[in-house]
Amino acid sequence: MSWGTELWDQFENLEKHTQWGIDFVERYTKFVKERSEIELNYAKQIRNLSKKYQPKKNAKEEEENKYTWCRAFFTSLNELNDYAGQHELIAENMTSQIIAELTRYIQDLKSERKSHFQDGRKAQQHIENSWKQLEQCKRNFERACKEADRAQQHFEKMDADINVTKADVEKARQQAQLRHQMAADCKSEYSNYLQKFNQEQTEHYHTLIPNIFQKIQEMEERRIERLGESMKTFAEVDRQILPIVGKCLDGMTKAAESIEPKTDSAQVVESYKSGFEPPGDVEFEDYGQAMKRTASETSLTNSRPDVKADKSSKGKSKLFFFKKNKLMSLLTSPAPRQPPPEPPSPSAVTPDPCPTPQTPKQPKEALSHRFNDLMTSKPKMHCLRSLRRGISLNAHVRNLIEGANPEDFSHLPPEQRRKKLQAKIDDINKDIQKEMDQRDALTKMKDVYVKNPQMGDPSSVDPRLAEIGQHIDKLQAELQKFEGWLAEVEGRMPTRSESSHRQSVVYETQNSTPPTNNSCAQDRESPDGSYTEEQSSELQPKVQTDPEFDEFEEEMLPTIGTCKALYPFEGQNEGTLALVEGEVLFVIEEDKGDGWTRVRRNEEEEGYVPTSYVEVFLDSNAKDS
Repeated sequence: MSWGTELWDQFENLEKHTQWGIDFVERYTKFVKERSEIELNYAKQIRNLSKKYQPKKNAKEEEENKYTWCRAFFTSLNELNDYAGQHELIAENMTSQIIAELTRYIQDLKSERKSHFQDGRKAQQHIENSWKQLEQCKRNFERACKEADRAQQHFEKMDADINVTKADVEKARQQAQLRHQMAADCKSEYSNYLQKFNQEQTEHYHTLIPNIFQKIQEMEERRIERLGESMKTFAEVDRQILPIVGKCLDGMTKAAESIEPKTDSAQVVESYKSGFEPPGDVEFEDYGQAMKRTASETSLTNSRPDVKADKSSKGKSKLFFFKKNKLMSLLTSPAPRQPPPEPPSPSAVTPDPCPTPQTPKQPKEALSHRFNDLMTSKPKMHCLRSLRRGISLNAHVRNLIEGANPEDFSHLPPEQRRKKLQAKIDDINKDIQKEMDQRDALTKMKDVYVKNPQMGDPSSVDPRLAEIGQHIDKLQAELQKFEGWLAEVEGRMPTRSESSHRQSVVYETQNSTPPTNNSCAQDRESPDGSYTEEQSSELQPKVQTDPEFDEFEEEMLPTIGTCKALYPFEGQNEGTLALVEGEVLFVIEEDKGDGWTRVRRNEEEEGYVPTSYVEVFLDSNAKDS
């Protein structure tokens, strides 16, 4: 159906309808724009989610990459990131293929519609003007006819009246003829204009308006068709990414299927295997003989006439407990915990009546108490030995204090240490290879300069070659150092036969005399509260020769000078040493800037004293060093 023939009289309704159609296209464009924004926000959130759970660039990432389930998750995150990219592509395509196109089309559509309806309004205005002119001609003709009739009646009346002169009658006759002539002219004009109007009206309603409405109809049909194409494109934009989205989902599925529980469980063994062998059987220890325990240090130091102990065992045991006290002083050093006390005023200094002051009993802290239990109990001795198989005890204690990992990875078990050292060696080899490649390239460049001096100065390459040579020497020295540590670790790796051989500690029963009182000596607690630093005749450990135990026994720190106590010091904190005014002690560690100096009274007593309480006399060798 044609709008020109069927809707010839619906100009205003067509105008409203076409405007509503344009508004609908604008509404649809806004809908697509909001959908595009949703896709962008969704893609952004997906990307942020993927980025949030991506592994950080640190050592933990290397640890996580060992396991298939971690790698599968990271692969899924990458696929999810690509999935977000496809939604960004949806938004981009909707913006370029729908929103931008419809925006331009709406502008063109508005211009075309305006042009068509302006033509229609002009035609409507023209036919209305023609109708008004026709009405005017009609009214003129009607008025002229009435005036002619009045003039004729006036003439007839004058002609019938005998009292009217002939001149008046002639004048009335001429007036009537003039009116009739004017009426005839108006009639002719009205007739002509009526014919013209009819022609224009026919052309208006059968030619102009149908043509204009036809164009408007075609415009509306194109709008509808364009809207349908946009809706189809809206769906196609989504359909285009489905294959890639499917590949992303297939990648996630493939990553999930690549998880291998057996491989991951084996990797756990590879990551945490220490290299230690399980301990062998514990030998039977005969406690059937009568044993008697002493109660205080007084009985140990004053009543020992009947003690018959092996001198070598006693010396080794004393050295063992000296090392224990030394380690305890490291663990409980007061330097990092509190500042030293201020020296007392001269009036407050009083002489100490006790000639040999001793450190009073101190409440034991949790860490030191556990370490004492570790050093004195038989089962924990085995744990200590197991620890010593792979870790140097000094390094272990130092790590506990400083919280740092040594360069040789001695804080790790043998197997893990071997892996770390091997990885370090591989990295150094790579660095050496890079430097050697760079050196070869510079050497070739120097040869080119020698052969062609115009290209450059050969001597300009020498500083860089020397620098690279020094760097290579440094790396090779470091490589040799790590290779030595690796050889040491591989040489110390225990075997099944070695680990099954266990050395036991045999306790021998010894008798002692009853204790005597000493008013100036103070009790000193042993790790378990039953014996002191000087071993009693009871529970005297006889330590057999054990290579692992010998590694634990270190040389005592050398003395670097002497010091004289200026004031008495009680040494309340564990790890400190009590002072008597005027007492002379050996200095084994100088003040590090924390206000404490490490001193030794004898081979079994050492600790920290306030630097301000003593006058230090360092040896000349110590000052030079």
